[in-house]
Amino acid sequence: MALRHRSRDGGREPAWYDDAAGRLVRPYTVSNGRTRPTAPFDLLTLVRATGRRADAQGPEHVRALALCRVPVSVAEIAGQLRLPVVVTKVLLADLVDCGALTAHAPATAGPAPRTDRALLEAVLHGLRTRL
Repeated sequence: MALRHRSRDGGREPAWYDDAAGRLVRPYTVSNGRTRPTAPFDLLTLVRATGRRADAQGPEHVRALALCRVPVSVAEIAGQLRLPVVVTKVLLADLVDCGALTAHAPATAGPAPRTDRALLEAVLHGLRTRL
């Protein structure tokens, strides 16, 4: 179990890693122990930077904001940050609250088309013959 010092973000922000365990900062410390975001998000909510500066935020906030230069989903941000979704939602809510991000539900194509029963029966028949 060897600790190594590795810099993130081009050497500006130090981070400690353990070769076996990975990140040594627990996710709940990133969100200051908060588990509920102040804004409603789901995995497909799209967030985008407004260009407004986010004052007094941590390094994870800065990284999240950098990812949001173009519209991106909450799920994608969580994956890029390697943080649990609930922690990511708390960070994004902080950025929405200070005006640095906007959040929008993804556009839908309208009501779902009616399902073709014949198509479903053909798929079911095909599955039964293969299994």
